[in-house]
Amino acid sequence: MAIFDDEPTKPKRVHEIGQDLSLLSVGELDERIVQLRAEIERLEAELRSKGSTKAAAEALFRRS
Repeated sequence: MAIFDDEPTKPKRVHEIGQDLSLLSVGELDERIVQLRAEIERLEAELRSKGSTKAAAEALFRRS
């Protein structure tokens, strides 16, 4: 807990790669799977965005 109200709080890590999973319930594991799939979708969307930006830049420089 923050000492002062204006101090930012650190977000709780949902999952850490390599973490011991034996202490988690089935529900907790299911929740983590959902969250990790959402994160994968977010990462893939960012890759697509960067790929289209790169392709546009390459097309611009090819015209010259």
